[in-house]
Amino acid sequence: MSVKKHIPNVITLLNLSAGIFALIHAFNGNYNEAFSCVCVGIFFDFWDGFFARMLKVQSPLGVQLDSLADMVTSGVVPGVVMYKMLADIQENQPDYNLTPETFYMGIVPYLGFLITLGSCYRLAKFNIDTRQTDSFIGLPTPANALLIMSLPMILFDNQFEALSNLLSNPYVLVGISLFSTYILNAEIPLFSLKVKYFSWANNKIQILFMVVSALFLIFFQYLGIPMIILFYVLLSVITNNLNKGVKAV
Repeated sequence: MSVKKHIPNVITLLNLSAGIFALIHAFNGNYNEAFSCVCVGIFFDFWDGFFARMLKVQSPLGVQLDSLADMVTSGVVPGVVMYKMLADIQENQPDYNLTPETFYMGIVPYLGFLITLGSCYRLAKFNIDTRQTDSFIGLPTPANALLIMSLPMILFDNQFEALSNLLSNPYVLVGISLFSTYILNAEIPLFSLKVKYFSWANNKIQILFMVVSALFLIFFQYLGIPMIILFYVLLSVITNNLNKGVKAV
């Protein structure tokens, strides 16, 4: 029995393990630890496919394992984090406490799990969509998870008082949840960050993105994460339009 065929699957299971730890921390309101665990999980998620291609051991089992692990790390965990953020607002801010007149607010925290539902649909669609072999259509679940996981980091960072006030509004968080659900499944082609060939010509967009992303993180820290996601979508749209223009010529 070849050991190398199990290497990518072990890496995928490490992704799932990180997601499980993130889930525990998220339920306990330990957002920093949950964020770190999700980052570790996404790191493993990047490399399992890389090693599967490098070792030439891609398999249907690996595809299914990858999606199931992503469902936890990048689907369930951000849903729980959004639920907890909304529940914390309801518990700690008198303006949003439940009263007979505002009984409907009791269901608001559960709207955070729209992110989980959207992630599940996106992962299932990805597995059967032949258009997404070399790129993505809709925001990948790991990118969306980082977007959601950055919100409590921004909320509790004293540098971003105006944004903290904004993220303390349940209607804003519900709006973000709805947007997240939409962008996960939107028909927007986005380039992939997975490296298949080591050359500037094949990876110049990815390299540009990584450099700009590093600068965002250096100068803006946690706020840089939503900026990176926005830049990712905008760069993809611009690249797609340029490529269409070249083909038209």
